[in-house]
Amino acid sequence: MLQRCLDLLAPALERPGAVVVDCTLGLGGHSEALLTRFPEARLVALDRDKEALRLSGERLAPFGDRATLVHAVYDELPDVLDRLGLPRVEGVLFDLGVSSMQLDEAERGFAYAQDAPLDMRMDQSTGVSAAEVLNTYPPGELVRILRVYGEEKQAKRIVSAIVREREKEPFSNSARLVELIRNALPQAAKRTGGNPAKRTFQALRIEVNGELTVLERAIPAAVEALAVGGRIAVLSYHSLEDRLVKQVFAAGAATTAPAGLPVVPERYQPRLKLLTRGAELPTEEEIAQNRRAAPARLRGAQRIRESME
Repeated sequence: MLQRCLDLLAPALERPGAVVVDCTLGLGGHSEALLTRFPEARLVALDRDKEALRLSGERLAPFGDRATLVHAVYDELPDVLDRLGLPRVEGVLFDLGVSSMQLDEAERGFAYAQDAPLDMRMDQSTGVSAAEVLNTYPPGELVRILRVYGEEKQAKRIVSAIVREREKEPFSNSARLVELIRNALPQAAKRTGGNPAKRTFQALRIEVNGELTVLERAIPAAVEALAVGGRIAVLSYHSLEDRLVKQVFAAGAATTAPAGLPVVPERYQPRLKLLTRGAELPTEEEIAQNRRAAPARLRGAQRIRESME
């Protein structure tokens, strides 16, 4: 949905000197498209993955000092902008989830379709790995993670098997976990929804990287960083992310005035205007070109007034 993201952001980025933030740099595809489409814009791009920064730095080198790449998690956006002396920006883009590079590199442990060390850290220089979560978390906490982050209905059954097996030998590789999940689930649960390990791997990845906690801080911070007239576009890939984005945008687009006021004062007026009706979905053609786009949900909003504290 790259083209749609560019179109959503275009009215704010076509002015000379506009600043756009790519909060999820990855391999730099979106950033390259932004710099190409908006030749007078400046880019600030964030990523917690040092290897992604190295590779995208090579890709974006032809754009020179128009691109500033920063090793940071996207909830650190306010600090990054402060260090760069940028009080406001005209555009923000989030492409959430796991980058193609992380999925395709077996040793990162994100993909359940190939055997690999159970790591799943987007920044491999810090934090606990998925193996550590599996081997050390109390059973009740593992059940909560699978239910909340993976929306896994069979969480108790899977966790019982994990606890039983980790007492024999700690988990280290993904193939053993995938096999355990297959054996733990009833036949009916294995007939729908693709690979039966998908939800567990999603839950572990979210826990390891603190994705929802980070996102809860990052989306409001990004909205606050927008100049009046600035625009934000967010691509999410599962319902938990999309629900959080929807809530922040809806709150910003609503009046905060007490009920019954004949005239709504300026300080109670909405700060955002929604640019998408609900969440926009990828086209069949986009899914055919890239099957990983299938679960994508796009929401956009525009800053229409300053906060009135």
